[in-house]
Amino acid sequence: MTAHARAVPRGAVSPRAALAPALTVCLAAPAFFVLEIAWLGWILSAVGLALAWILESRANRAGVNADSGGAPGLTRDLALIVLGLMIVSIIPLAAELDNAAMARFTLALGGAVAAPYLVSRFVFRDRAIRFPWRAGGRWHPAQWTWLVAVLVLGWLILPFYFITSGVYRNWPVVDSPDLIARLFVGVGAVGIWDELFFICTVFALLRRHFPAWAANLLQTIVFVSFLWELGYRAWGPALTIPFALLQGVIFLRTRSLAYVVTVHLLFDAVVFAVLVHAHNPGMLDAIFLVK
Repeated sequence: MTAHARAVPRGAVSPRAALAPALTVCLAAPAFFVLEIAWLGWILSAVGLALAWILESRANRAGVNADSGGAPGLTRDLALIVLGLMIVSIIPLAAELDNAAMARFTLALGGAVAAPYLVSRFVFRDRAIRFPWRAGGRWHPAQWTWLVAVLVLGWLILPFYFITSGVYRNWPVVDSPDLIARLFVGVGAVGIWDELFFICTVFALLRRHFPAWAANLLQTIVFVSFLWELGYRAWGPALTIPFALLQGVIFLRTRSLAYVVTVHLLFDAVVFAVLVHAHNPGMLDAIFLVK
């Protein structure tokens, strides 16, 4: 799908009409992860799904089944997003490195990707959610240049953000080889999950109903809300909003999960190094400009 509006299949809900239920569902994410008011997230999710169902019911009464003719169902696609959000919301997202916390993250985040995929594939019998690892072919010179730029930008921006704002304290102290290793694994694993859920699940489902730019803005609401509870607070959204938008654009252009994951992991490698540096003064002073 291009950034331009396309013809709406008969029986489908138009993007203009679909915006209200989709935005309501996406606003459940800041309710869950920013305000941390679970009941508000449940209400927004329910209202969004109800609005989608009403719109599709009207299409049915017009004499055309909303799922016929290749038109994807808005209600069921939003329900898959809600399913993932509900699963993530059952655990606190504060960064912790003990065995129990890492197990909780593994089960909840893994379930938030697996459950929508399995329901879409085996209950709804479609392939709305896919993980195209190398669908975009070989990487071009511009893509390799961007990877270098990500490292340089991260090196310039992230130490200033984490240290001057004090948000590095949202992550546990890592002052032993075991804790440093756990942090490395945790930061990388969550980074990979971000792309599996926010891009390959939320963004992919929204793109079935909206132009690419609108779907990208909607998925950014969900992406940035999660990162807020994870620890990217203070003026963190000034970084995470552009990052989430860029990841959506990059995925549209490359069609490669491998590439967006590589971008994210390079960025997170700098995040990891900055957190180690911030919690261990003097350890990496030769690398970073901000002490």
